[in-house]
Amino acid sequence: MLSKYEVKRMGKIITISRQYGSGGREIGEKLAKKLNIPYYDKELILRAAKESGFAESTFENAEKKATNSLLYSIAMGLNAYGSRDIGFTHLSLDDQVYITQSNVIRKVAKEGPCVIVGRCADYVLNDLPNVIHIFVWADLEYRKERAVKIYNMPEEKIEENILKMDKQRANYYNYHATEKWGRAENYHLSIRSDYVGIDNAVKLIEDYVKFGERG
Repeated sequence: MLSKYEVKRMGKIITISRQYGSGGREIGEKLAKKLNIPYYDKELILRAAKESGFAESTFENAEKKATNSLLYSIAMGLNAYGSRDIGFTHLSLDDQVYITQSNVIRKVAKEGPCVIVGRCADYVLNDLPNVIHIFVWADLEYRKERAVKIYNMPEEKIEENILKMDKQRANYYNYHATEKWGRAENYHLSIRSDYVGIDNAVKLIEDYVKFGERG
């Protein structure tokens, strides 16, 4: 448990959860640059892999396995012996990966102000008072356009693929957290990026952070 002095010294930590193709990652990168604080996304994977000895691909693929919520819960909830074991070495590989990644998230948060995108960071850090949780979403058509333009996603079955990505994120989050992914009450601020634009979204979050500091 962090002391009040440690919490004050840490400054604001911003977590960003997002729908696929909404621009949440770009918003996070620009926000971190504007606030001159560290940005963590794939960097968390590199650090977690280095500290744990797991391959980077293990962390990258963890979320992708959560296509079906029921099957994922069953698979993650049972070890090779058919029961859930509290020992770390007896947990499923995905649970071990989640715990390792969560430990890294708490470490970087303790190091000072930063922006963290995805990785269930909002839930992992929900006991800290100096964290602001953001959710970025957008109209499906806008996300389809970005997916083609930014991520070079083929237009064939693009809507199906985008919704699949959202489902994977939701299932992964809903399994590990006691809250529901995307629910407004779990975030300080929800931003529709296709309505305000990427740069205005950055400005909105920056203003929100400053408003909280004045309050």
